[in-house]
Amino acid sequence: MLPAAACLLQLTLALVVIGGSAVELQGNAYNGLLIAINPQVPEDEKIIPNIKEMITEASFYLFNATKRRVYFSNITILIPATWKTNNYGKPKQESYEKADVIVAAPYWKHGNDPYTLQYGECGEKGTYIHFTPKFLLKDRLIDIYGSRGRVFVHEWAHLRWGVFDEYDSERPFYISGQNQVKATRCSSDLTGIYVCEEKICAQGNCVINHVTGLFKEGCKFIHDKSQNASSSIMYMPSLSSVVEFCDASNHNTEAPNLQNKMCSYKSTWDTIMSSADFKSNFPMIGTSLPPPPIFSLLQSQDRVICLVLDVSSSMNEGDRINRLHQAAEVYLRQIVEENSYVGIVTFSHVAEVKTQLQQILSDDVRKNLASYLPRVATSGKTSVCTGLWLGFEVVKNRDAETSGSTIVLLTAGEDSSISNCFSEVKNSGSVIHIIALGSSAAKELEQLANMTGLNFFATDRLDSNSLIDVFSGILSRSGDTSNQSVQIESAGESTGAYKHFNKTVTIDSTIGKNTFFVVTWQKNRLPDITLLDPSGKRYTNEDFEIDSGLHRAHLQIPEIAEAGDWTYVVTNTHNSSQVLTVAVTSRAVNSSIPLITVKAHTNKVVNFYPSPMIVYAQVSHGFGPILGANVTAIIEPEDGDPIILKLLDNGAGADVVKDDGVYSKYLFSFSGNGRYSLKLHVQQDNKTIRPHPPMPWSPAMYIPGYVENGKIQMNAPRPSVNEDDSQVRLGSFSRTVSGESFIVSSVPSGPYSDMFPPCKVIDFGARTEDNKIILSWTAPGDDFDQGQAASYDIRLSESPLELRDSFDNTASVNTSSLTPQHAGSKEIFLFEPETSAIENVTIIYVAIRAIDKVSQLSDISNIAQAVMFVPHKDSLTTSARYSVSTIVLIVSGLLTVFCVLISATASRSPEFSFTGLGSSRLEGEKGWEPERLRSLFLKEEMEGVSGQLMPSRPPGFSVAPNLQKGRGLGLKDEGKVWVHGA
Repeated sequence: MLPAAACLLQLTLALVVIGGSAVELQGNAYNGLLIAINPQVPEDEKIIPNIKEMITEASFYLFNATKRRVYFSNITILIPATWKTNNYGKPKQESYEKADVIVAAPYWKHGNDPYTLQYGECGEKGTYIHFTPKFLLKDRLIDIYGSRGRVFVHEWAHLRWGVFDEYDSERPFYISGQNQVKATRCSSDLTGIYVCEEKICAQGNCVINHVTGLFKEGCKFIHDKSQNASSSIMYMPSLSSVVEFCDASNHNTEAPNLQNKMCSYKSTWDTIMSSADFKSNFPMIGTSLPPPPIFSLLQSQDRVICLVLDVSSSMNEGDRINRLHQAAEVYLRQIVEENSYVGIVTFSHVAEVKTQLQQILSDDVRKNLASYLPRVATSGKTSVCTGLWLGFEVVKNRDAETSGSTIVLLTAGEDSSISNCFSEVKNSGSVIHIIALGSSAAKELEQLANMTGLNFFATDRLDSNSLIDVFSGILSRSGDTSNQSVQIESAGESTGAYKHFNKTVTIDSTIGKNTFFVVTWQKNRLPDITLLDPSGKRYTNEDFEIDSGLHRAHLQIPEIAEAGDWTYVVTNTHNSSQVLTVAVTSRAVNSSIPLITVKAHTNKVVNFYPSPMIVYAQVSHGFGPILGANVTAIIEPEDGDPIILKLLDNGAGADVVKDDGVYSKYLFSFSGNGRYSLKLHVQQDNKTIRPHPPMPWSPAMYIPGYVENGKIQMNAPRPSVNEDDSQVRLGSFSRTVSGESFIVSSVPSGPYSDMFPPCKVIDFGARTEDNKIILSWTAPGDDFDQGQAASYDIRLSESPLELRDSFDNTASVNTSSLTPQHAGSKEIFLFEPETSAIENVTIIYVAIRAIDKVSQLSDISNIAQAVMFVPHKDSLTTSARYSVSTIVLIVSGLLTVFCVLISATASRSPEFSFTGLGSSRLEGEKGWEPERLRSLFLKEEMEGVSGQLMPSRPPGFSVAPNLQKGRGLGLKDEGKVWVHGA
């Protein structure tokens, strides 16, 4: 690419952030936070005041948590058009799709867990925070999740700084280096008791699983409501004492949580301080608090759109003007939402209004608008600003301003004067979507789109159908999917003389209204078209609306299209080959039934070779992820053949989270410099029934209860999910979606050497069986996640930080018998560590690195824990008097965590008993300070001890040693604690 263009790319890169979240950190204040309410949310007068109260509380809590560094200043709340008007302001470029926080129905029927859609690596920003209306309205949920402001800061840390949770609902307990069962938490100074549900555990006991050494299902760690620990917000901000993030001084590196896994055992505070927000940000001086946030209330309006279409000489190439007409007609007749206002402007070196704004209230209006689309190009040059200026004038005819309007600008010409209207575009309040057609379109166009809107690219390849796909993807960003068109099919093929182009299209049960089939061809001879619906009804040329001049046939299925497989056969009647294409769109049958939707994007809009990119597809039914779909990405360069990628949701390679409905793949091989388009094909067969995961992303902790004044106060249990709710029976479906284009530069012109290492292993797991360690992971490739690596380097250590920081200096595992499989394969490797390496060690940390055929190294994998059960030599015995549970304790290294379930009767009596493992129990008698004993045994200070408190030593018992952290029991001289087998 030319140096001048490279400079423009640098500027474009600097503007990229504007196209996503509009939040900016100015000084110590976050400005531009956008909260949007979904149009399907019923109006409730309490929602907006509660949002304000939540953000205000969050601002002061965040300010203290970040040590006076940041707070929230200017907040915008976007109110849906479905709510009654109340003198709200008018949006400019704000939209539901760009919101940092959404208020919408839960992603499954019974859940109100706040969560952040977060599928990037450590330190990468999330997509949005999701709150449900019930979370904002039902005060009883405060006991379950904590105050709303504190929960918001927890989620904000996910969204803004890319940190992860320090709890894990799937691994709530772990075995520490001291052979003790611990609750997964940070910091480990947080105290509480272990409680088991009576229906699951006999007599309320938490029972150890002798295979894992952990508690069996049903055991919970109930926190003391009164704590001394001040961290961590990513664990449990609901505790009044918790006002900080865990830092290096109190971070729990043993806990098997996502923060440790994803961030290589780095504390949340250290991760936050590494973010761009704090590289040049300093705490506010003084002791005064920041001002409270300022809120702006905006309400969505009717959509106002102007098509600004290039008819300059550049449109005479490659049948561009005809393709423009075909694609724009699809947009006007099938895509634009009802009640929208649409006008049309054409431009070359001068501009012309083809039609002023017309409101779409009927099919007749749509047809009338399509009649103004250009059919011929001129001989003039290209002046983008001339077209934009006239487009602004057209939208002003609605209410004398451009704010909130949408401009769809298509151009194929070069224009070095685009910067002349940058300032007006930025200040217009209008959203500018750019479509660059062909390889000659001006390179400055990306800067226009990145200021306000979306950026698309359509190639001149006739068989790609790319221009129709792009127009089909320009939808309202209001969040109201029930009123939006869905593209089901987009296919093209070069078909020989008198040959057939045929496929099957699936119309699923969520769509069928306003279903259109559009066929295009090249030659001046109409092809034969046959369409069969699922019942066998036949549609032919006579049923289609045909425009021979535009080479387009158009059919709208009457009423609701039948769900099922539709088969089309298009026969080339010309005596030479030509490209035939078919596109199919439809709309929701019922606004109350969520649509199956697909969103396509990449992690960058500008990329410099050899840096890799990641292609993403989010496939969902409402807010629920769809699993097991076949997702194919088609990436088209300006010149050359398309790149085909199969995207995966397997939790390996580029895919950070398994089974979250977000499919991804690395993209690193490019045919040259320039623009690339992105399109997705998504299909699922009729037999697939996929269970929803309980929650694919990290939700706020559902708090089971608290211990307060020696009593357990339990919250309502988490709502159960019926089997019907936990499965998705969608039948077959298919979708075709266009994503934004991107630019690649610095690609070498000739053959290049292997510059791509294997990708990082991110699903590395370890477990023990007998004296062996069993490792499992997904194989990386020779080049990122493609091909086959040459070898593996596996290391182990007693310290995860040593593996992270000094991998090459740790103990090596013999992998001479291990040959890497092809990328994506499941790898399993078993080995027995040397005795010297594990002597007196409970936890071994293991990591892996892949090596390719030219000795390039992958990044070090996530660090896995292998728990070794090492019995104490002096505690091994075969005495018959030990019960089975006692033997388990001894084999587990005398691991006997004291677990209780307090009844109301026990809490009222001066005499009390605690039931622990086996038959051991502790009894307190009058004069022995029973409340003091209760307090000690409820605290985790007694963790690891089970026994009886008696005036004299029973047979087989010995006096207890000092407990954790060197503290004794503090019982004065009134008695001693005797421990079984100590």
